[in-house]
Amino acid sequence: MIRFGPAGIPLSCKGRTLRDGIADVHHLGLTAMEVQFIKVNPLTRLALDEEVSKVPRELVQQLVVSVGPAEHQGGTPGLAALTSPIRRRDSLTTLSWSLAKDYADLQQTRALARALDTDLTLHAPYYVDFFGSVDAREQSTRQIQWASVLAQGLGARLAVTHLGFYGPGNRADSVQQLTEIVIDLSDWLTKFSKGTVRLAIEPSGHPDVFGSREEVLELVRRVKGTVPVLNLPHVAARERTTFESTDQLEPLLRQFVAATHGPLYLNFSGVEFYGPGEFRLTPIKRGLVRFDPIAELLAERDYDVTVISSSPLLEHDAMYMKLLYERALTRRWTKQHAPPAPRPAPKPAPARPAVAPLRPKPKARPAHARYAGRPAPHRKEVRAHARPRRR
Repeated sequence: MIRFGPAGIPLSCKGRTLRDGIADVHHLGLTAMEVQFIKVNPLTRLALDEEVSKVPRELVQQLVVSVGPAEHQGGTPGLAALTSPIRRRDSLTTLSWSLAKDYADLQQTRALARALDTDLTLHAPYYVDFFGSVDAREQSTRQIQWASVLAQGLGARLAVTHLGFYGPGNRADSVQQLTEIVIDLSDWLTKFSKGTVRLAIEPSGHPDVFGSREEVLELVRRVKGTVPVLNLPHVAARERTTFESTDQLEPLLRQFVAATHGPLYLNFSGVEFYGPGEFRLTPIKRGLVRFDPIAELLAERDYDVTVISSSPLLEHDAMYMKLLYERALTRRWTKQHAPPAPRPAPKPAPARPAVAPLRPKPKARPAHARYAGRPAPHRKEVRAHARPRRR
């Protein structure tokens, strides 16, 4: 199945809530949406007296993502703590998120997305730093975990994230440290969501940021429970190629499909190159990478793909990509089901020149047959010695 959708609430949506965005995506004929978890405003406080003995997910106007003892403020989120009654002196970490106020809000959004057949994924905050200070590393880890908690509440199947800059020193050492961090995150997410949410690793278009094609594929091969994101503009900027033909794209597509073990998650927009990496994302019609070759490959119906538009023209370019795909599918169907060509008509024999037929000579009939039934005409006998008559 091929799905198309925007990375965020459509720009044309009159309402700015998440449910308004999902309804607008459905009305536009799209079937996917990547929720943007960008602005994170955490607040850690002690539990109030009226909150004691209540389940954190049942609190009204409170989006609790972590519960623990007072000395472990802002600790690792746990499913048991979020589904158990709050005890006195517990520490609660809540989020102020504009797209949802509490877990009841998340459940309503989840039910709406399922009713409208809209596939949801969630993107964690873009800025992470695992090689800075200890606080920066913990904050980056918590942001990915909080995004995963919200993804599980929304019924999203993926929590998408970058892994940030390389550390100082040897790049291989940085990759090894990031692999260990992702292993811990994936193990935690598998236990927390019971396998319903997977961690998706996105490549980067900048050479100083983790995320080349080889690094992402090797990481998801080594870490169980993770999937790669084929962000084609980032890969194109990283490899300095525009993927003009299906021959260039097909090996790349097959590599990511084989590493995903399920539906491929593809992110697309226009892109401009500058220097060694990516300059900016642009609308599709203005970018250096075209969607037409991808549409030709998807029209073969050999892939199960969700295509997300990260273009500045969110829903417009998502609908444009769907249109290109439908055109390629129509061309392929017409070619396969075209009526057989008519057989050439046999060549006519060369015409002979027209010659008037000869009229047969009438047969001479005997005198008795010539005058049969009627008297023969009287003939005057002429004497040979008679003289001619004078006038």
